[in-house]
Amino acid sequence: MTKTKLTLLAAGLSLTAATVAQAHSTFQTAAETTFKAVLQIDQVAAEGQSADALKSPAPTETLASSTHAQGEQGNQQMAGGPVGAGNLEISGGAVKAMLPGAKVGGGGFVVKNTGGSDDRLLAVESPAAGRVELHEMKMENDVMKMRKLDDGIAIPAGATVELKSGGLHLMFMEVMKPFAEGETVPVTLTFEKAGRVDYVLPVGAATGDHKHN
Repeated sequence: MTKTKLTLLAAGLSLTAATVAQAHSTFQTAAETTFKAVLQIDQVAAEGQSADALKSPAPTETLASSTHAQGEQGNQQMAGGPVGAGNLEISGGAVKAMLPGAKVGGGGFVVKNTGGSDDRLLAVESPAAGRVELHEMKMENDVMKMRKLDDGIAIPAGATVELKSGGLHLMFMEVMKPFAEGETVPVTLTFEKAGRVDYVLPVGAATGDHKHN
């Protein structure tokens, strides 16, 4: 009876050992396969080597497409526009560079109304200034005078309105940091009908009229 039990126990142990060995072999094979698969992902051709020689070259088309898309988006947001808002097209313009310590700056842009109804520029905001005001300079009795336009600036149907030095223009008040030539100034324009639109103005020279496209 004892001998029989020992024989059965030995057989059971042998079976268990065989099962463990088989499981270990299966696990090792799976691990090696996974490791090889990982090694085959995102292989990048060395300098002078063709990607066709690789078993699993890294996908470059998606990266290129993504970079191209970002480049296109960047071009759309280049300072000076043009940017569309309803029937309006905003383009060109600039702000003038400011002297160190200055708190007030001037600038402008061009608005073209391609629609059949009038619109009006109601307000302008910018994170670069405490406030932005709409101003007009004109001659009165041989004297150049400037006034704030609290009722905004009319953009007649089919017309192009230019904001620049010496006429209708923007005044940046309480400027946080004086505008330096080569930088940009973001603004948000609010129109009566076209609504709100973001625009970016380049900072030009401290003197001279604003240029536009």
